[in-house]
Amino acid sequence: MKKIFIFASAWIPVILWVTTASAHFGMVIPSDSMVMQEDNRSVTLHLSFSHPFEMVGMELVKPKAFGVVANGKKEDLGNDLKPIKVMDHSAWQADYAIKRPGVYMFYMEPQPYWEPAEDLFIIHYTKTVVTAFGDDEGWDGEVGLKTEIVPLSKPYGLYAGNVFQGIVKLDGKPVPYAAVEIEYYNKEKKAAAPTDYMVTQTIKADRNGVFTYAAPKAGWWGFSALNEADFTIKKDGQDKGVEIGAVLWVHFESWQQK
Repeated sequence: MKKIFIFASAWIPVILWVTTASAHFGMVIPSDSMVMQEDNRSVTLHLSFSHPFEMVGMELVKPKAFGVVANGKKEDLGNDLKPIKVMDHSAWQADYAIKRPGVYMFYMEPQPYWEPAEDLFIIHYTKTVVTAFGDDEGWDGEVGLKTEIVPLSKPYGLYAGNVFQGIVKLDGKPVPYAAVEIEYYNKEKKAAAPTDYMVTQTIKADRNGVFTYAAPKAGWWGFSALNEADFTIKKDGQDKGVEIGAVLWVHFESWQQK
């Protein structure tokens, strides 16, 4: 997205083009990331596509795939999706009953999204992890998506300020020096960025595909590692490039004292 600033002088008008980054994020946000014995034993998941810090929504048609991996089994949840609105745009909701202890990895593969401003398609393979009833095994597992962030820190039970680490994978292999975009889900619209540079933060993984980040505030944080797909999609008879993103949503908790 470009903004134009024109400065007129007595001699030469000068036009400065200032480009502001506005990252896209696939979103899979559950009502709870840590289900305890005394909690509601059903989680509600909202699937959407947006600029989460700026709270600007985009249309999300019914995903190509939506499911959960838990206790060694993959379950298709696509038929459970119901249309809703998130940020005034088309989104989807599913209610999932948790019946036994386990670590539940929810994932979404959306339909390709055409972004005319970038002249390409976008596919964000998005996931989040929910743990239930004290189970603490398998949080570092893989769904097996085309591209995926595999957590090296537990993707739940984190305090704001804790370091989170993950490894970016593409076709099952680590991606050296992958760029990872990070945004806060500004649901209450209370967070303000000092400058446009602070809306989306970008870090790079190391040569083993591992990235490290410490969230400064409690809430949901999205991590999106972008790569160019090894395939194209036709648009108006022409082959167009595809940006594929490995997106992981992680909740950080507030530090509390009695």
